[in-house]
Amino acid sequence: MDEFSAHEPLISNGGFKDLQSKNKPFKLVLVKWLLKSLMWLIFVLWVAIIFFLPSDFVRSLFLNLIQASQHSFFGITGSIFLLFSVPILIIAFLAFIYISVFPSDDFERRNSKPPRFRLWTFPIIVDGPFGVVSAAEFIGILLFSAYVLYNIIDDSIQNQELIAREFSVTGKERSYLMIELTGLRLGSIGLFCMVFLFLPIARGSVLLRMIDIPFEHATRYHVWLGHLTMALFTLHGLCYVIAWALEGRLIEKILEWKDDEIANLPGVISLSAGLLMWVTSLHPVRKNYFELFFYTHQLYVVFIIFLVMHVGDFIFCMAAGAVFLFILDRFLRFCQSRTTVDIISAACRPCGTIELILSKPSNLRYNALSFVFLQVRELSWLQWHPFSVSSSPLDGRYHLSILIKVLGEWTAKLRDIVSTNSDQLQIKKITASVEGPYGHESPYHLMYENLILVAGGIGISPFLAILSDIIHRINERRPCLPKNVLVVWAVKKSKELSLISAVNAQSIHPSFSDKLQLDIQAYVTQESVPPLEEGKVHDMSSISSFSVINGRNMSCLVGTGNNMWSGMYVVVSTLGLVAIYSLLQAYYIKPFHVSTRWYLGLLFVLCMVAAVTILGGIVVLLWHWAEKRNLKHDESVKIGNEKIDLSLSSDAKAHSQTEGSNLVNLLATRYGCRPDFQEIFNSFSDRVGHVDVGVIVCGPPSLQSTVAKECRSQNIKGKWNHPVFHFNSHSFDL
Repeated sequence: MDEFSAHEPLISNGGFKDLQSKNKPFKLVLVKWLLKSLMWLIFVLWVAIIFFLPSDFVRSLFLNLIQASQHSFFGITGSIFLLFSVPILIIAFLAFIYISVFPSDDFERRNSKPPRFRLWTFPIIVDGPFGVVSAAEFIGILLFSAYVLYNIIDDSIQNQELIAREFSVTGKERSYLMIELTGLRLGSIGLFCMVFLFLPIARGSVLLRMIDIPFEHATRYHVWLGHLTMALFTLHGLCYVIAWALEGRLIEKILEWKDDEIANLPGVISLSAGLLMWVTSLHPVRKNYFELFFYTHQLYVVFIIFLVMHVGDFIFCMAAGAVFLFILDRFLRFCQSRTTVDIISAACRPCGTIELILSKPSNLRYNALSFVFLQVRELSWLQWHPFSVSSSPLDGRYHLSILIKVLGEWTAKLRDIVSTNSDQLQIKKITASVEGPYGHESPYHLMYENLILVAGGIGISPFLAILSDIIHRINERRPCLPKNVLVVWAVKKSKELSLISAVNAQSIHPSFSDKLQLDIQAYVTQESVPPLEEGKVHDMSSISSFSVINGRNMSCLVGTGNNMWSGMYVVVSTLGLVAIYSLLQAYYIKPFHVSTRWYLGLLFVLCMVAAVTILGGIVVLLWHWAEKRNLKHDESVKIGNEKIDLSLSSDAKAHSQTEGSNLVNLLATRYGCRPDFQEIFNSFSDRVGHVDVGVIVCGPPSLQSTVAKECRSQNIKGKWNHPVFHFNSHSFDL
């Protein structure tokens, strides 16, 4: 999916939660404010320490702390971990409390106050190397740029002063030393950037849920930070290589592995792994050789382990908090992915798109902007691919659907398996596992009376879920704001238009058009005239499907699932880390006077892994047992409901074929042209007036940029009060 930052519209517009808070006790509102303020205070102080560490004042405080803790029980390692890693862990604990007490999807009515300027959702830059950039993202880019430039300039000045004060060298030796010190400073800057590199890549991260940054947005930040971090680490290594080569000691220094100082060889290995990941993650390589990118990215394990051995335990503790949160998320994903999932239905649609209906437990929650990671073991045991959920959570309690377009080798092989099984009596084995669902913490598609959905090709998939969700909510009289919805859909071939028939609006709510003004405009770009038998374009009668039933649902062991168990998992694992490292200090490190830096770093990482897999694993087992017990009474109902859901789906298809009752009737198709968004948006503005508009885009970067540019133009012209632009980016280059 492709959806632009829907980060804090609720907070920024004083939305539903503010209105609801008026009806809440004052004490609860105060607790909410205090929690949020405390988290922001800790975060700002933590960032300020990192940002101003090169300054004389902060550096002197830091050195005093190191000196004071040198002979304490945890030593320098403990003090650095306390200063740089504990704050982010405390924020994570508080975030679990916050999202449990104040769920973001808890809304009843729309706030009458007009929304204010939204930093997260207003596009500032629409063209350039970063793609579409919101105001908040632009501020973040400026802050990181300022941090790097400030540190480089300040460190250069300090290097000059240090050489003049501490070293009696002249000429070439002074130049060599200056190059090495510059490399040292660049490495330390890169290490702090690595803190933020690992935070956005945890898919079920409570921190991302707290500020409602969906994983597809966080992935962009991971990419940006990855480029910055690897550029700094590469310059760090290059400075030392140049200095050692000029000194004539290159091979000797590269192979050096000291026990009481920085170990060079592990650093070379770590940097080599990082460079492989970096080069293969560049867009041209990733797009054309996805498997190469995927497999080389597993070298992150080598990168981290040898980085720790390179710098030692106490230096690594500057980034340990973020890495620990990533390990927590990775282990939980591993546990969830061990379960194979029933495929209730698998079919190839006439346009070549694959539709999978997967079994899920009734208590596994998701919203219409969610996505899952899918693994098919017959294709690969290692590859996981993201796909948008194409069904509404109101379509059925026990299943969800995904649509998969064939765009690469993996999806082509999956299509071959599905089409072969559908045509034969003998079903070949297909084993699917799922991670997720992930996505927005809040259902932003329900929070705007005027909604524009812009899709490119298979990008219609999440919008099918949105349309179904809106119509279901209208039918069931649930909270739902959209009154005017415009869908703009660009496809290459007219056969792709059959995807719209996946939603049968009439079967959900026969009179939905009385309460919802829905306009669907389709543009077929590579066909100049309609096909000869246009009426059969949307014919779904030729679809045949099969199922793979093993009696298993998707696992509930997901970071976005039960907040109580997720919070316990993080807390117990963190306390376990402290306990295991304390025992290691008391009974091994201190009694045996272990002081080898690379070995201490390796021991610290092993403590992190042990805390997550052993103590955190116990919580995961209890969580799994509790979920199984809660679902036992549901099993008898599930079979009946699945049959009802599937029979309703079949009836709906038959009804749509005979009476044309689905969304196909609302489709206005134009051939041989592309959408003119200026004209489309102007027409929409003339119809709805001077109002607030939510725009969600799902498609390639070029489509995102075009729509974002027009959204900004509409705001500047004063036609829209506060356009809110979202995009969802899931993998389309498989």
